[in-house]
Amino acid sequence: MEKMRRFLGECLLVVVLVFQAALLGCGDDLGGRLLDPRELEMFVDELPDMPRMRGYGVAEGGKLVAGNLTIGMYETMWKFHRDLRATRVFAYGTSKGTATVPGPTIEAMQGVPTYVTWTNHLPPRHFLPWDHTLTAATPGRGVPTVVHLHGGVQHSASDGHSLAWFTSGFSATGPHFSSPAYEYPNQQPPGNLWYHDHAMGLTRVNILAGLLGVYRVASPAEEAALNLPSGEAFDRNLVLFDRDFRADGSLFMNRTGNNPTVHPQWQPEYFGPVIVANGKAWPYLRVRRRRYRFRVLNASNARFYRLSLSDGLRFVHVASDSVYLARPVPTRAFLLAPSEIADVVVDFAESGNATAVVLRSDAPAPYPGDPGDKAETVPVMKFVIESDASMEPDTSSVPARLMAQYPKPDAREAAVTRRIAMYEYTKEGTDEPTHLYLNARSYMEPVTETPREGTSELWDVINLTDDNHPLHLHLALFVALEQRSLRRVDELRDCMMARGGGADACGLERHLAGGRRHVVPRQERGWKNVFKVRPGTVTRLLVRFRPLSPTESRRFPFDVTAGPGYVYHCHILDHEDNEMMRPMKIVR
Repeated sequence: MEKMRRFLGECLLVVVLVFQAALLGCGDDLGGRLLDPRELEMFVDELPDMPRMRGYGVAEGGKLVAGNLTIGMYETMWKFHRDLRATRVFAYGTSKGTATVPGPTIEAMQGVPTYVTWTNHLPPRHFLPWDHTLTAATPGRGVPTVVHLHGGVQHSASDGHSLAWFTSGFSATGPHFSSPAYEYPNQQPPGNLWYHDHAMGLTRVNILAGLLGVYRVASPAEEAALNLPSGEAFDRNLVLFDRDFRADGSLFMNRTGNNPTVHPQWQPEYFGPVIVANGKAWPYLRVRRRRYRFRVLNASNARFYRLSLSDGLRFVHVASDSVYLARPVPTRAFLLAPSEIADVVVDFAESGNATAVVLRSDAPAPYPGDPGDKAETVPVMKFVIESDASMEPDTSSVPARLMAQYPKPDAREAAVTRRIAMYEYTKEGTDEPTHLYLNARSYMEPVTETPREGTSELWDVINLTDDNHPLHLHLALFVALEQRSLRRVDELRDCMMARGGGADACGLERHLAGGRRHVVPRQERGWKNVFKVRPGTVTRLLVRFRPLSPTESRRFPFDVTAGPGYVYHCHILDHEDNEMMRPMKIVR
C-alpha cells in the first residue's frame, strides 16, 4: 500500500511539472546540453562601452534644457562571447537594431529634468520560466514590464512601481499603471544609478533576460574640481552579472523549483558559472599605466562579488551607490552585493612591470555560505597594460576631500524608531524556503511604514535568516550606524514567528547582550541606498526622508505623498519576487 501511495504521488508530481511547463509557454527546447564554461576561452572579447544617450538638451547659447528620450524593450540576439552562438535576450534601446545588454548609458545633468517614454515591444510569451504561483503581474498578450530608476529621487508615478507594469500595446496593465512617460528631476547629488525592470514577480527573469542599464547624474562644475580620471577612455562603467547557458547559446534557468509542489519553478537564488562584464563573458580592456575610474555595478540576481586585483593593486573608493564619499578610502578587496555600486579609481602605474592584471572574485555563492567552506576564486576580467612613452601624461588625481558638504548622520534627529524583521519560511520537513516576508507580512498586505516627509527615522533591521540580504529603499537614502550579532537566533526567531512580530516581547535586547559588533567598512559609511544585512544580526540604519543637499531642504521637488507610493525590499531578485518586499507611503 505504501509503495502504491508513493507511486501515485510521484505520478501526480510529474503531471504538475508537465502542466507547469505548458503554462510557462517558453519557446526554448526543454532539452539541450548545458554549456561547460571551460569550453569558452577567457579574455578574448574586448570590454564594450555601451551606447551613451544624453538625458538633456542644449538650447541656443549653450543653456541646458530638459531632455526627451524614447527607449524601448525589444527581443533581440546578443553575442556574449566570441565562441558562443548569439543568445536570445530582452534588451533596452532606441530600436531593435540598436538594443544592447546592458542597455544604453543615460547621461543626465544635475537639476535638469530627463523625460523618458518607456515602450514595450516584447513578444506574447516569455522565453524564460515564469512561476505563476508567485504574486505576480497578470499576463496579457505580452510580457509585463515596468522600469525602476534605482537610486533616483522621483515622484512615485515615475518610480517604476511593481504594480504599474504594462504589456506590449497595453493589452494588459497593472493596477497602479498611469503612463509609460516618466519624469526624472535629477535634483539629487551627482552619482551613479541604474535602471532595470521591476514588474511584480517577474523582476528576476526580466533582468536575467537583459533588461538593465546604467544612468549617471553629473554636476560638471562640482566634479571637475575633484580632478578624477575623466573622459570616455578613462572613466568606465563595469556592469557585472552571472549567467548560465546551453551549448547552443541560449540562456539557461532551471525550470523546476526546489519545492515543486509549492512553486513549480521558483528557486531561492539564481547563480550562473559565466561571469559577464558589460555584456561580454570574461572580457579584457587595454589600459595605460595611469589612473582609471571604474563605476562597478553588481547587476546579478543573487551573486555577491568580493573583488580584488592581482599584483597587489588597490582600489581607491570615491563614491558608494549614488553618493560621493566625504573622503577617498583605499582597499585591497571589497564586497559588492546585488544592486550595489562601488565607484573606484585604480592606478595602473602602481603595477610595476606587470603587463596584465586580473580582476577576480572569491565570494561564495550563496553568500555567506557555510562556515569553514573555502570559496573558489574566479576571474572577472583582465586589464592588459600597454606601455608607450609617447602617450600624454596623466594629470588626474584623487583629492584628499571629495564631497564633504553633505550632512553628517546624526541619530538624534530621528523622529521614529522602527523594527523591520526579515523572515524565511520553509516547507515542513525540509530546509527549502517557500516564501520570504518582511515583518511577517506579504507584499500585498496594507501599508505599515508611513514615514513623514522632512524627517529621519531609525530602522533596526532584524535578520532572522541564514542569508545576507541587501536591503534597498526607494526614494530614501540612509547610513548604516552599527551592526550587532544576535545570540540564540533560533530562539528569538521562533518566538517572533509565533507572535507575528513582537521583538521586544521576545527579549530582543537580551539576545543582543554580548553579541559581536561588526565594523561597517569605511567605504560604506556614507549615504547609501543599499546595505548588506548580515544573517543573525540587527542593523541600525538612519533613514532620511528628505533631500540630501547642502541647503538642508525638508521638501522634495514634487508631491511625495501622491501616487502609488514607494517600496523597500531585499535586492536578491529571487527573494524580492517571492514577497520580500513591502509598500511604503510618505505622509506630511
